[in-house]
Amino acid sequence: MDYLELKCEPYYIVASVEVGNTTTKSILTATNMVSGKTYIVNKTIRMTRDVRPPKSGEEIFARTINGTPLTKDSIAELVRDTLIESHEKARLDIKTDLNFVVRSTGVVAELDSPEQIGVFIQALAQGCLMAGVPPRLMTPAMSIDNIIDKFKRYSLMDEVVFSGAVASCYPPQGATGLEIVANEMEGELATAGIKEGSRWTDVDFRNPCFSMDFGTTLKGRITSAELPYAHTIGNILGLAGAIHDAVVRGTGLVDRKTGSSLDIYDSAMKPDYGKDAKEYADQINELITIEKVPIDRSKYGLVPVNPNAAKLNGVVLIGCDVGVNGSDLLKLSVIGKSLYTSKGIKSLFGTLDMVSAYLVRRLVEVGIEEGLVTDKTAIGVTGRAGISGNKPSLILEEIAKLGLYEEPDRNVVFVDDGLARGAAVMARCMNSMGTPKNPLGGLRHGKCILKQRMDYESKNGRPSISQSIRHREKPHAYYKGGQP
Repeated sequence: MDYLELKCEPYYIVASVEVGNTTTKSILTATNMVSGKTYIVNKTIRMTRDVRPPKSGEEIFARTINGTPLTKDSIAELVRDTLIESHEKARLDIKTDLNFVVRSTGVVAELDSPEQIGVFIQALAQGCLMAGVPPRLMTPAMSIDNIIDKFKRYSLMDEVVFSGAVASCYPPQGATGLEIVANEMEGELATAGIKEGSRWTDVDFRNPCFSMDFGTTLKGRITSAELPYAHTIGNILGLAGAIHDAVVRGTGLVDRKTGSSLDIYDSAMKPDYGKDAKEYADQINELITIEKVPIDRSKYGLVPVNPNAAKLNGVVLIGCDVGVNGSDLLKLSVIGKSLYTSKGIKSLFGTLDMVSAYLVRRLVEVGIEEGLVTDKTAIGVTGRAGISGNKPSLILEEIAKLGLYEEPDRNVVFVDDGLARGAAVMARCMNSMGTPKNPLGGLRHGKCILKQRMDYESKNGRPSISQSIRHREKPHAYYKGGQP
C-alpha cells in the first residue's frame, strides 16, 4: 500500500499484538472505511521461544506449550520490541498514526488459573504502554466525542452501541458469565477475520459459519443463523500446528524440544503426495482423536475447557488431541523420523498437507453429526497449519467427499492472518464503525442488519458503553474438574 495513500485516505490503522506458543506478532492493518476491506501494512514476527530468559528474582508464571518460561516483564519487553519494530518498518508513528490496539494470547495450554491469565493480560498492556501506545487506544471510545474527527462520520455510535457481539455474533459464556473455552477470544478474532478476508473472494462467510484457526493450538467456532445477533453454538479446541511440529521434531532438522514446522517450511518446494505420503498421513491420522469433548474433561488437547457450562448453555465443544492432552505426541516424532529418513523431505511436506486436510474433514464431520453444520454453513480456514503449502486444495477435496455442498469452492474460504484481520474488525466494532453497504454482520447472502440492531436495542434496552468495556476487559476464567 502506498504510504501517502495510507496517510491521506480514511484508513483505520489497528495493531494486532499476539503472543502465541510459537510466534509473537505485531501485525498492522489498515481498513478502508468506505469499502470495509482490510490491508496488511506490516507483519513483524518473532519466535516466542526467543523471549529473554527470566532474570534473577522474576517469577515464572507461565510456559509455552513447548516449555519456554515466561515472566511478566519478559513478555512486556518482547511485545514492546515487536510493536516498535513493526511501526518503524511501516514508517508509522505509534502516537499519531495508530488508531487502536487489540491484544491476544494463544499461550493458554499451561495456564491453570484466572490469576495467571490476568498477569498475561497485564504484561501485554504493559508492553504496549512501554512502546508508547496511548492508553486510550486500548479501550473503546466512551462517546462519539472521543472519536477523532477523521472517523466520526464512520461511527454509528449514536444509532447502536457495541454489546459484545463482534461481527454480529455473541461469544459463548458459562453459567457465571465467564468463558467456557480458554482461547475463546482467539476463536472470536479468527472468525471475524475470516469474515473480513472473505470480502476479497466470492464466498459469503457470514452467519451461519464454521471458522477454524490452525495455529499451534486449534480454535474457532460454529455460529447460528439468528438475527440480528447470532450465537456461538460450537467451539473447536485442542492441538493443530503442534501436531505438525511434533512430526518435524523427529526428523532431526529442528530442535527436538522447541522446533517448529515453520523452521523448515519452504514455499518453493513441491510436496510429494504419492502412496508413501498417504500411508504416513494415515498413520498420523490414526493417532489423532477428534470428538465431542467428554463432560469429565477440564483440559482437552492442553486447552482448559468447561464442558458442564458448555452443556448448560447449549454449546458443543469439539476437540482435537493426540493421546490425552498430547501424551502421544512423541509417537508422532517417531513417525516423523521414519518418514524423513526413508522417504525424504518432499514426502514429509506432502504428508503434513494431507494430515491438515484430514483434520478439517473430521472436524466438519463431527459438526454435521452434532447437528451444527448444514449445507447453509460456510467454512473458513486460517492459520499456518491450514493454509500453507497446498493444504487449501487438499482440504477442498476432502470437503467435497462429504457431499455437503454442490459447489464447495463457493462455501469454503481460506484467509491469511485471520486473527490480525479479526483484530481490525473488533477495533471497529468496539467503536461502532461499520460499512452498511458492505456488511460483515447478518446472514449469508442477506442485507445489512443495522435497522434490526436499532430495533433490537430499542426493544431490549440499549447497553451502556461502560457495560461493554467491563465485558471485554474481564479476564478469562478457567475451571478445575469441569465445574462452573
